[in-house]
Amino acid sequence: MIKFRLTLLGFLALAFFSCEKEEEKVEEAPTESFRNEVAATEVHVAKAEVKSFDYLINATGKLEAASQVTAVIEQAGFMTELNVREGQTVQKGEVIARLDPTEAQLQLEKAEISLRNAQADYESMKMGYETIFASDDEERKSAIDDQLKAKSGVFLAEVSLKEAKLIRDRCELKAPISGKIADLKFKEGSLVGASQELCEILGTSQLILKVKVLESDISLISTNQRAEVYAVSDSQNAIDGKVIGINPIVDDNGLVQVSISINSRKNLLPGMNARAIIRAPQSNSLVVPKDALVYRSGRAVVFSIENNESKWNYVEVGKDNGEEVEILEGVEEGSTVITSNNLQLAHQAPVQIITE
Repeated sequence: MIKFRLTLLGFLALAFFSCEKEEEKVEEAPTESFRNEVAATEVHVAKAEVKSFDYLINATGKLEAASQVTAVIEQAGFMTELNVREGQTVQKGEVIARLDPTEAQLQLEKAEISLRNAQADYESMKMGYETIFASDDEERKSAIDDQLKAKSGVFLAEVSLKEAKLIRDRCELKAPISGKIADLKFKEGSLVGASQELCEILGTSQLILKVKVLESDISLISTNQRAEVYAVSDSQNAIDGKVIGINPIVDDNGLVQVSISINSRKNLLPGMNARAIIRAPQSNSLVVPKDALVYRSGRAVVFSIENNESKWNYVEVGKDNGEEVEILEGVEEGSTVITSNNLQLAHQAPVQIITE
């Protein structure tokens, strides 16, 4: 029985020693033999370059008319003519509505009669000063003339006539600017009051897009900076614009309003939603194509090539313009970086550069 136990223990010890030897053999196998058996991954490459870099600031907002004026009815009366409709284009000075001028015309005629009466009185009074008016004393003649006009009521009648003409002219409502009619509030035949609004006139030859930009990006924006505008109604075609104003106030959400001027198109209207891309040029930035950037465990990685093998580089990323990425740290200028087949690439994996 003792002999059997010794034999069993010897057998187990021999088996354990044999397994340990096999493990040592496996560990000692050269890694180069495995790399040679793995096919090289075909990759496209690019250079990490220091160059000018356009950082793109995206923002959305609404289009507004560059000029917008409210047409106001200045006196009460019946609207006998309405010559416009919503959406109609009018020119500055064009008559867009008329009020009944009957009462205003009567007031004008009364003022004209009053002036004639005052002038008749003036001429009668002037006859008593023939000697003075026949003299060469211009200063005295002017003083006497003013006194007679004031005493006869000529000055007051002249002012009353101007006032009556103004009231009569207000029976015609003219467009203060050129543009399109919007928000028409009355119809022909309506009884309107003084100071009531008739409509809005939108100067649509030029539009302004007002967008909100993050306060962290506002230092990169200045007036006359180029922008591209994409209207929701035509999101495929860019419209050239430029920054014309920056509101110096940051709102409660940490946003700053930026105004972008664009030349109007026929299919654009105030109130439409639009997206703007403001280009902020950055000089002397180290950039790589965006395809070179991958994320592993939440960290940014760029693979470079050394000795036909991939090299794993953790990088610090700066600005991104959709095509290129600014690299602040982790890759040297002139490095060859991998831009394809890098999503599952490992460190020190064999790679083959595709040259086409």
